[in-house]
Amino acid sequence: MNLPTELLRTFIKAVDLGSFTRAGDAVGRTQSAVSLQMRRLEEMLDTQLVERGTHRVKLTEEGTTLAGYARRILALNDEAVASLHRPRVAGSVRLGAPHEYMASLLPTILGKFAQSHPGVTLEVTCDLSKNLLERQQKGEFDLVIALHDQGHASGGVQVHTEPLVWISSADHLRHEQQPLSLVLAPPPCIYRNRILQTLGRLNRSWRIAYTSSSYSGIIAAVRAGLGVTLLAESTVPAGVRTLGAREGFPEMGVLDVCVHGSRENASEAADCLAEYVAGSFG
Repeated sequence: MNLPTELLRTFIKAVDLGSFTRAGDAVGRTQSAVSLQMRRLEEMLDTQLVERGTHRVKLTEEGTTLAGYARRILALNDEAVASLHRPRVAGSVRLGAPHEYMASLLPTILGKFAQSHPGVTLEVTCDLSKNLLERQQKGEFDLVIALHDQGHASGGVQVHTEPLVWISSADHLRHEQQPLSLVLAPPPCIYRNRILQTLGRLNRSWRIAYTSSSYSGIIAAVRAGLGVTLLAESTVPAGVRTLGAREGFPEMGVLDVCVHGSRENASEAADCLAEYVAGSFG
């Protein structure tokens, strides 16, 4: 069985835009045509992808699984087309992203994008997610990748969900000492908020041993044994120890990774990068 990319593209548009009507506008089809495409996709896979009777598109468990694969398939399809046909997309994109993603995942993603779209110039700035979104409101960015507590991604398109992981030094036992020594970024860091709220709820004593606004500074402090911190799982570097229930550390849930475009400064280059990033994360 081969899944037609046009069906997958319509499916992802419906997921991202939240309705068949808006998805139809985006792909140049009527709402009824989009509905038929979705039913065809469900029939091909012999499973229900979208819950019926809801105002917004709400995915079933199977639909959520397909969405992840569909983003990857479309990203690879678009990368192949772009590599064989010299891209005509050109311009400059001002991208804002959290430090930890620029140090871990994004170099590879942006490198491949640059190879496929040599006419696009990227201007990348790193900062805390909330700061990036505030700066985007002021017109400083065309595109922002940001972390959100679940359900708080207003205006953004969710492209990934990240489990959170406690980390400590591989060579020290600072995590066993009380009060618990913490390595944190300054406010309004989303990891910091999650840590302090959780420890407060558990009535566990803590102290802030080290503060740094950079990912590299935080990792250096953890490796040196100054304290523990919290990171998105995909950004955990080599050479540190992860902590869990066995060491007495609670599960910390997940965060959503969302891509925020700028309606005022929308451009073909920014839209192209947004779709590429979303597909790469998925």
